[in-house]
Amino acid sequence: MNAQPRQLRIATYNIHKGVQGIGPRRRLEIHNLGHAVEQLDADVVCLQEVRKLHRREERYFAHWPELPQAEFLAPEGYESVYRTNAFTRHGEHGNALLSRWPVVMHQHEDMSDHRFEQRGLLHVEIEVQTRRLHVIVVHLGLIPASRVRQIEQLHGYMAREVPARAPLVVAGDFNDWGTQVQRMMASVGLREGDDAPRPTYPSRLPLAALDRVYVRGLKPLAQHVPRGPVWGRMSDHLPLIAEFKL
Repeated sequence: MNAQPRQLRIATYNIHKGVQGIGPRRRLEIHNLGHAVEQLDADVVCLQEVRKLHRREERYFAHWPELPQAEFLAPEGYESVYRTNAFTRHGEHGNALLSRWPVVMHQHEDMSDHRFEQRGLLHVEIEVQTRRLHVIVVHLGLIPASRVRQIEQLHGYMAREVPARAPLVVAGDFNDWGTQVQRMMASVGLREGDDAPRPTYPSRLPLAALDRVYVRGLKPLAQHVPRGPVWGRMSDHLPLIAEFKL
C-alpha cells in the first residue's frame, strides 16, 4: 500500500444476518458470505443486518462462528468496525464497515423513528494514504415517512460531523422503491455513480434498487451488481459495487 491509489472501490451489502430461510429450513450462509466479501475486492465494504451475537442461532447451527460477524467477514488485513442498531430477545445486530485502509475514528447515531424499527447510522473516518475519507453506513426504515425524517436527520448529522470539503460516502440499504431518497440526497450534493438504477432486491429476481452508494467529492467511474445463482442464495439482497476516482 505504498503507491498512491487512483481509484476507490466501495461495496454495500445487506447480509440478512448471515442466515437464509425460516424455521427448520433455514440455513447458515455466513461462511459463504465470507468468501463473497473477499471476492468483492473492495477497499471499503459497508454491511447491514450484521449480527454481533444471537444465542438461539448459536445453539441451532453447529458451525456458528465464534467471532462476531463483522470480524468473521473481514478479509485478512482489513479493519472491521461494528455498531449495534437493534437489541433483540436473543442478541443484537447493526451496521458494520470493513476497510482495507486504516480507521481513524468511528461513531454511531440512533436513527430509530418509532419503537417497531431500531435503526442507526455508522460513521467511520478512514485514512487513504494522506487523504481522509468519511463513510456513513445506513439502513433506513420501511415506512416512507420514517425515511424522510431519517434522511433529514442524516443531513443534520453530516452538517455537524463532516467537514464541508471532505470526501464523503453514504452507502447502505435505503429501502426506497422510488426516487424520494435520491432527490433528498441530491439536494445536499450527494450523487450516485450514474443515473441508471442497479436493482439489488430481491436477490433471486432483482426488481428494486434498494442498495445505494452516494458520494460527494469523488468522481464516479462505474457501478455494478454481481449476478448468478450463488449470489442469489446468500442473502435476500445482492451487493452493489461502485468505483470512484480519487
